[in-house]
This record gives sequence, C-alpha cells and structure tokens, in this order.
Amino acid sequence: MEQRTHRLTSEKLVGKPVKIEKDYAEVILETTEEMAVDEYGLVHGGFTFGLADYAAMLAVNEPTVVLGKAEVKFLKPVKTGERLLARARIEEDLGRKKIVKAEVFNERDEKVFEGTFHCYVLEKHVLE
Repeated sequence: MEQRTHRLTSEKLVGKPVKIEKDYAEVILETTEEMAVDEYGLVHGGFTFGLADYAAMLAVNEPTVVLGKAEVKFLKPVKTGERLLARARIEEDLGRKKIVKAEVFNERDEKVFEGTFHCYVLEKHVLE
C-alpha cells in the first residue's frame, strides 16, 4: 500500500516503513550513538516513542492524521546499536478518531514499549 502520510519523516530519527497495510504498519529503526543519553549507550526514550508514533500514523495512513493523545509504557531499556521493530494496528475506528495500539520490539523479540495512540484525521492540514 502507498504511504499517504508523514512522507518526509527521517528514517534516521524515527525509522523506515517496511509494511503498510489497511489499518496496520511496521517500521524499523536502527539505533545509533547519537541517540545515547549516557556513556552506557542508553537510547533516549523519545526515539522509541517517535518510532511507535510514526508506525501509528502509518497504520491510519491519511494525509491529515495527527496525534491527539498517547498512553505509553516503556518496558525495557534500549541500547545503541539495537534494531527496533514497531507494529501498529487500528483497534477502534470511530470515524475521524482512530485508536491505535503500537508495540516496539528489540532484536531478541522482547517488547520494549507499548502504547495506545489517539489519532485524529482532520478535514484539512493542521497548519492550514
């Protein structure tokens, strides 16, 4: 399926789409040293969140989709050099409002993040 939203998103910062289907998306992020917050290589949670958010937007895949609210849990730390996979699926379609469940897994298939994203499809672009 063609990517219809968030087309200018940086693969380096929030990942590369690997699957976009109706109401579902998968995105992979290769974590880097630049994402570290300390000498141990702990990746800042904002990158994991951004990956999950991007997958949620792609699950909706409407040009004017925006995030209104997110309820998330960080379950395990992420270290630089890890490859992350986000899976997002629309759980509830309420017309212009979509409730999307997103999960992020590391290379060992351990869940590191989960969240519920409240996405809204606007009539026009949020900046118009």
